[in-house]
Amino acid sequence: MQVTYLESAAVLVETDDVSVLCDPWLVDGAYYGSWAHYPAPEFDPEDFNHVDYIYVSHVHPDHFHPESLERMDTDIPVLIHDYRWDYLREAVEALGFEAVELPHDERTHLGGDTHINVLAADGCDPERCGNFFGCTWYDTEADQTGSTQVDSMAVIDDGEETLVNTNDCPYPIAEPSCEKIKADYGEVDMLCHQYSAAQFYPQAVTNYDHEEKIAERDRVIQEKHELALNFIDLFEPTYYMPFAGEYVLAGDLAHLNEYTANPPREDAKAFFEANTDDAHECVFLNSGEYIDVTTGERSAPFEPVDPAAKQRYIEEELAPREFDYESDPMPTLDEFRAYVPLAYENMEGKRARIGYETDTTVLIPLVDDVCLELSMDGSGFDYTRNLDTDDYDDGWVKMDVAPQLLKRLFEGPHSAYWADAKIGSHIGISKDPDIYERGLYNTLGEFHADGADVQATASHDATAESD
Repeated sequence: MQVTYLESAAVLVETDDVSVLCDPWLVDGAYYGSWAHYPAPEFDPEDFNHVDYIYVSHVHPDHFHPESLERMDTDIPVLIHDYRWDYLREAVEALGFEAVELPHDERTHLGGDTHINVLAADGCDPERCGNFFGCTWYDTEADQTGSTQVDSMAVIDDGEETLVNTNDCPYPIAEPSCEKIKADYGEVDMLCHQYSAAQFYPQAVTNYDHEEKIAERDRVIQEKHELALNFIDLFEPTYYMPFAGEYVLAGDLAHLNEYTANPPREDAKAFFEANTDDAHECVFLNSGEYIDVTTGERSAPFEPVDPAAKQRYIEEELAPREFDYESDPMPTLDEFRAYVPLAYENMEGKRARIGYETDTTVLIPLVDDVCLELSMDGSGFDYTRNLDTDDYDDGWVKMDVAPQLLKRLFEGPHSAYWADAKIGSHIGISKDPDIYERGLYNTLGEFHADGADVQATASHDATAESD
């Protein structure tokens, strides 16, 4: 078995019989343009049209990246987990591929002696997901079998070697699925696991100063590294490859790169080698290089990047890039006001379904110095000028978004997703108190007009917002 590291979570697994390309985010521009690669890839998506299968672990665009897949041969079957919801299958099929949904924990023959087994991160146990994320209450059919978690993991074996790819599966939610793999397969020859934070925090928190962002960055890195140790301890692999969630911010977000919880790979390598048993060998590879899992032979030794060269690339190549939405016309206040009632009704439907309520007010600046006040307790919405956060004694979360992207978010998921905009660091977030209310962000994900044909009409009270 040969494993080639490409970019982030993209790896190519080749046996004597079959080749599987995993999570091919191969070109820059995930998350509405903000996520890029460094070093720049020396290959194109078309270079992998020879593979037998593509495995896509989940719908996040650094794993399911339409712009990469659009350039590939649609005759290649795409293997996915059989999620309870069909959003990933439908998105794969919309690109012209055949989506092959694989049931949880069912070893599937691919060719020759090679098999794949795809497992849900939550083990298809909605209660387990609910214990961590509240997912149970997000699903009216939570008493039925099926994954309510967005992630999946894959086991690829050729009868001799076994590879486990946990990609973004969160620990400890994924622990039972991992234990099942260990019990069924025994020895694991190669483990691929996440070690960094693919999230907005702390770089997009606008009311942290430099020192606070640096401190939180280092804390999150340590936390993610320690969580990754659990996967290594559980699987006891011969080789393990920390990967996934590796990115560089582009455009006018490039200045935030120093704050992302995305450490230099050589620093991560040093941590894992210092904190794991010598029986488990840490494998870092440069893009395009491979390891022979049978012999341990590498195609080339790992070479850390030059920090100065990386910074020059960020400043000269990535920072000047523009996001697609920046070329959209600037929305008017009347356009936003036309969307808000529909979006609020849609969001309220979800809030009621999941039984979520908080006194925290969501503040979303629109245009013309007007800010939307959004309740999360069913008491409605309002507009204000001359925003003063001291007026919100019960807590507030302020979300600053470029108006053009905000209009896309209001239009609905066919234009933009709140979660992807947040992960992409396009939303500047400040809050008081400084706590993360997961239910608030999950509820806000439904704050859109759901594709309705919204027509703005000039309002005579557009300046009548409260002070």
